[in-house]
Amino acid sequence: MILIKQVRVLDPEDRGTLDVLIAGQRVFAIAGDIPPPRVPGVDLQLIDGRGHFLVPGLVDGLVHISGGGGEGGFAGRTLPLPAEAALAAGVTTVIGCLGTDAVTRSHSDLLATARALAAQGLDALCLTGSYSLPPPTLTGSIERDLVLIPEIIGLGELALADHRGSQPGWRELAAAASESRRGGMLAGKRGTVLLHLGDGENPLVLVEEVLARTEIPRNQFLPTHCNRSPHTFAAACAFGRAGGNLDFTTSTTQAFLDAGEIPAGEAIAQALDAGVQPHSLSLSSDAQASLPAFGEEQQLLDVQVADIGSLWQAVRSAVHEHAVPLVTALATVTRNPARIFGLEDRGRISKGSKADLVLVEQGSLALATTISAGKVRWDSGLQR
Repeated sequence: MILIKQVRVLDPEDRGTLDVLIAGQRVFAIAGDIPPPRVPGVDLQLIDGRGHFLVPGLVDGLVHISGGGGEGGFAGRTLPLPAEAALAAGVTTVIGCLGTDAVTRSHSDLLATARALAAQGLDALCLTGSYSLPPPTLTGSIERDLVLIPEIIGLGELALADHRGSQPGWRELAAAASESRRGGMLAGKRGTVLLHLGDGENPLVLVEEVLARTEIPRNQFLPTHCNRSPHTFAAACAFGRAGGNLDFTTSTTQAFLDAGEIPAGEAIAQALDAGVQPHSLSLSSDAQASLPAFGEEQQLLDVQVADIGSLWQAVRSAVHEHAVPLVTALATVTRNPARIFGLEDRGRISKGSKADLVLVEQGSLALATTISAGKVRWDSGLQR
């Protein structure tokens, strides 16, 4: 058991200064003053939460957990995600997927990596498919993957408006989204379809055609990389104002910024100013992905690797540099992505929710301690 005393609870709404008791892998009680329980044979860890916020463990909705890259040949393949890197970044839930490479990367390896991360205290889930349509799957269909494999909760990341994608038409996209929705319903999952947006001038035109021609709801789709360029950002904000969800990527490079990418923290502020509702916004790191720079003829010029630590850095930037309220910025990496992907027992702090929690220093918003599945998995070592 863990008892956190006198901590400012942001769930992500501000609940004031409270005590939080963790028993097993769940939050057992939240109250103004909880006496230390004495249970024979059960150790109790006391944590002094004064001077700290207690926030939900971060939910990162796009991580290449088994490694990504490969656009520059075999030497450009990136390494898998270390569990300790995620936990040190305050991330307790990752959603893994394949990207450009579904030839040397497989869903078998993706699933094995997710289970290995889970054994190290990180909640790891997966998406089926990749950049291409028709998508590669583990069991032979999107629907079967969702129904038969507990860790698989959706489809993606499907590439649109990108020279590396399969250039699908609206019918192919509608069929894939419909199958993901149906499989999700059968398995009690959301079946969210994660869409990689490239640099094309009309990145969401196929999605809008699907919505106009079918009964698939707008919130079945989650476009990501919505801050990669001004025109992509504008299209995404229009999608959001119409009731859709959108995701900003926190990992970046100087080349991306020089090409017009909007830093994720700033993108939150601009999207709010543009009339997008706060609950529609999420951030993801794209960790372990390659961040390629292409020339005018789409030749590869340079590759860097996305960092999971950028997720919390973007939250701090939104608050400290762009005047986004802390509870609003916090929701983009907790409650909002959890809701979008149908993960109802995380992304918040309440009795019975998963004991995935992070202690954050007030003022600086520096990460101090990560608790995942009811255990302290990482600590900064700073005196509290």
